[in-house]
Amino acid sequence: MNVALWVAQILLAVMFLIAGLTKATQPRENLIARLGGWVEDFSAGQIKGIGILEVLAGIGLVLPAFTGILPVLTPLAAAGLVITMIGAIVVHVRRKEYSALVMNLLLLALAAFVAWGRFGPYAF
Repeated sequence: MNVALWVAQILLAVMFLIAGLTKATQPRENLIARLGGWVEDFSAGQIKGIGILEVLAGIGLVLPAFTGILPVLTPLAAAGLVITMIGAIVVHVRRKEYSALVMNLLLLALAAFVAWGRFGPYAF
């Protein structure tokens, strides 16, 4: 189970580091073309903020557990991503962008799995 949790943590970290860096570094206009219409609902500052939070969560999924320094941050990062994915699902449902829900639900499930495992029976 520990191996499965590490795999989930690394997959989530890679996904959110890439997504977060994209949102934090690209102009809003480019993101509208790349990521779809949901970007239109948010200001450039909000999108950059979401991107920075995603980068921090990606780092928090791996670095504290790997170094042993404040490993409680790992399940907290996963819990934060659960909340982030719930927000993403709400936005996509409101905009009737149902095709995005599959990825959102997958990421939500992975983040919930990591939060459960690292807060519970497989904590560091």
